[in-house]
Amino acid sequence: MDYNQLYMLAVIGVMIVVALILWRVLSPNTSAVDMIKRFALWDLLCGLRVTGKAFFQPKSTLQYPEEKTPRSPRFRGLLALRRYANGEERCIACKLCEAVCPALAIKIESEQRDDGTRRTTRFDIDAFKCIHCGLCEQACPVDSIVLTDESNYTLDRRTQIMDKQILLAIGDACEARIAKNLDKEEDYR
Repeated sequence: MDYNQLYMLAVIGVMIVVALILWRVLSPNTSAVDMIKRFALWDLLCGLRVTGKAFFQPKSTLQYPEEKTPRSPRFRGLLALRRYANGEERCIACKLCEAVCPALAIKIESEQRDDGTRRTTRFDIDAFKCIHCGLCEQACPVDSIVLTDESNYTLDRRTQIMDKQILLAIGDACEARIAKNLDKEEDYR
């Protein structure tokens, strides 16, 4: 052994002797086992044992853009307007969705057509105001307005007001998923 190693052993020995003397003077009721646990950082080792167990278990974290979590068929995402199979829009301009909207995000204007039916001329939703509560979807008697399962979308000042053409385009793009989700939740409607 060289001089530095002997010096370190001597310093450690002196520290242990001083710690034992202080332990007996300051806390005479503490047992030797408790004192050893304190010096060995027993609580830290117990915590690291929990960490060590979790370290070797499979991880539950998903890499979001590549991996997606399963969604409920009732998920309320982007708003859309639907069409019938013949291509005609479903909305009959009853304005129930406008009346029931707690955020006052829906604005509808309508007129009567030549065949006597009423259809919308203007159907605007302020997407910044919309709270995605689903009340408009529940109030609609013809399932015209729906909340899709689409959650990856962005809005800015230019696209905040979603007009009838945008909503119908979203509905056309998502119609297969919308129909599937509505079929899955049929028992709860």
